[in-house]
Amino acid sequence: MSITISALKEAPGENRVALSPDVVRKLVKSDYQVLIEQGAGERAFYQDAVYTDAGAKVVDRSAAVKQATIIATVGQPGDDVVDQLQAGQTLLGLLSPLTDLDFVKKLAAKKVNALAFELLPRTVSRAQTMDVLSSQASVAGYKAALLAADRFSRYLPMMITAAGTAKPTKVLVLGTGVAGLQAIGTAKRLGAMVSGYDIRPASRGEVESLGATFLTTSVSATGEGGYARALTPEETAQQQAELAEFIAQNDVVITTAQVPGRRPPLLVTQKSVDEAKAGKLFIDLAASELGGNVAGSKPGETVTTPNDAQIVGAGDMASQLPASASDMYAKNVQSVITDITKDGELVMDVDDEVVGELLATYQGEIISSRERSAMDLPERHPASTEETPADQPDDKKGVDQA
Repeated sequence: MSITISALKEAPGENRVALSPDVVRKLVKSDYQVLIEQGAGERAFYQDAVYTDAGAKVVDRSAAVKQATIIATVGQPGDDVVDQLQAGQTLLGLLSPLTDLDFVKKLAAKKVNALAFELLPRTVSRAQTMDVLSSQASVAGYKAALLAADRFSRYLPMMITAAGTAKPTKVLVLGTGVAGLQAIGTAKRLGAMVSGYDIRPASRGEVESLGATFLTTSVSATGEGGYARALTPEETAQQQAELAEFIAQNDVVITTAQVPGRRPPLLVTQKSVDEAKAGKLFIDLAASELGGNVAGSKPGETVTTPNDAQIVGAGDMASQLPASASDMYAKNVQSVITDITKDGELVMDVDDEVVGELLATYQGEIISSRERSAMDLPERHPASTEETPADQPDDKKGVDQA
């Protein structure tokens, strides 16, 4: 086998690494060659020696880029990497393909093949083992509940002491996808009184199975494949008004609703923030440069309101649990690599229902239908008149409650 896989040291502030020692060991056993940039795993507490023991070769950044068939990253690599990439090399990671179109165009111009996890058709069963968004959302939801326990000014569970009884904290989780359910389960284990809100009534069973109370509004937004669809402006206003009542009744609010490639929906309005009492805590997992679920949230910052409520922009929670997050991320990377390898060679079928959508660029062409739509390009193939099989729903997602 002549495939060489490299993992690079991520930009400052990103603690994860794309390949874990355990996955490296499995790749080497399967006859892949693995290169690790010096220090790539240190922030996830994986020293270079551990990678060497796993069978990888630790090299400098330039060698890791130039010698690679596939370069696995967590975040979008910088210009120093992109400038060194050669035609035919493959880049795999979270590449922001729907929000940074210029980056994708640059890769296409260099004829670099780009596999972007954000483009994965997550409703196709075969893609589940490749689903980075879900694996990292699970980590983020868990960490968000721990952060809430750390930042909130009171006990989360009921505490009976000689000095009296402390009431349990009321925690509301908005969005009950992967991140939301993990946050609910963790907050329950910590002893809080937990409610889960979603605009998909079908989520009730999952929320209640964790021992939490399910909340919803009169606005239903069930979309295809179990995902929530985007709301109309009128539905959004109605939802926010009804949701404000739930928010006011809780001490801690964790928000998780995101829209791939677009601004997250505003769930906690400025009015709800202004009316929040002193000590109330908002944890916004959707906080990013595109915005957040909570009015006034800022990524990576804690904002204190005039009434002394706090808004934590917690969009980097997976990075704050780097070892576990990297382990899961690396397994997703391994799954993609295994899927595109046939008889020791890379084989990327642009018409495959998974690989064809995962590919932002291939041999200089924009491939993914979502990427082409974002760039206002025509469809690669005319729409099929055949019905989609029941077990392979279209990947037409609205709000991703992960």
